[in-house]
Amino acid sequence: MDITMVGLGKMGLNMTKRLLRGGHAVYASDRAAAPLAEAIAAGAKGLATLADLGKIPGPRVVWVMVPSGKPTSETIDQLAGILSKGDIVIDGGNSMFRDSIEHHKKLQAAGISFLDAGTSGGIWGLEVGYCLMVGGEKEVFAKVEPIFKTLAPKDGYLYVGGPGAGHFTKMVHNGIEYGMMQAYAEGFEIMQASGYGLNLKEICHLWNQGGVVRSWLLELAERAFAKDADLSSIAGYVPDSGEGRWTIFEAINHDVPAPVITMSLFTRFRSRQTESFQSKVLAALRNEFGGHAVKSAQKA
Repeated sequence: MDITMVGLGKMGLNMTKRLLRGGHAVYASDRAAAPLAEAIAAGAKGLATLADLGKIPGPRVVWVMVPSGKPTSETIDQLAGILSKGDIVIDGGNSMFRDSIEHHKKLQAAGISFLDAGTSGGIWGLEVGYCLMVGGEKEVFAKVEPIFKTLAPKDGYLYVGGPGAGHFTKMVHNGIEYGMMQAYAEGFEIMQASGYGLNLKEICHLWNQGGVVRSWLLELAERAFAKDADLSSIAGYVPDSGEGRWTIFEAINHDVPAPVITMSLFTRFRSRQTESFQSKVLAALRNEFGGHAVKSAQKA
């Protein structure tokens, strides 16, 4: 199939290469010159601007792979003014599912179809494939299914429901990921503090040989410990890209208890503080009611 990839970041560029390897004709667009040149070198046809999409014969399929939020909305607004009735837009980024519902409505009004494709696989997707959770109209999904089949490993893509369902499913996927990562992090810290001098890399490998907690995340942990046994080169600062927050919001909306995912997000918040004000309050209260000793703050 012919497809245009808009956004050639770490995932968009690798997806472009995987599509080319699968025999698809790929047009590529990015504001940065270097990734566009790399895509062209791999066999893609470069677009100088999104407006050049108008020169491509229809019907056109455009995969948007830019940061979620305003960049995605602005890109889709731009595409709405360029594309024609019968064209298809696929948002493969980590968009909020409610935004995807609105994008579907906006494009539908112009006769343009829209699919939201939750995409997991990270930098490994080029070789291993991407797990794809697709929402939108099923007949539109069927038209572009060869694209999903190329990008995904065997059984690695699924039509999950109507508009927004793909990004909703990916949102929950990432919320679960937060909890899994936090459980591993806590367990490894307990082992690190034990005094046994445990080899965490070897334990990762061991657990993946039939252990109940075996997983790809554990394989990645083994890689990390192989590079840096005590992770001394890494600061314990953990950002979040939004999906964990959205998952918790939806848990609240539906009265679903989600303590593990919630606490894993809050732990990330704590990791970004050089000093916790709430800990200072706790120390002050203990001092006030019990005369417990406090440590003086170091003045710069």
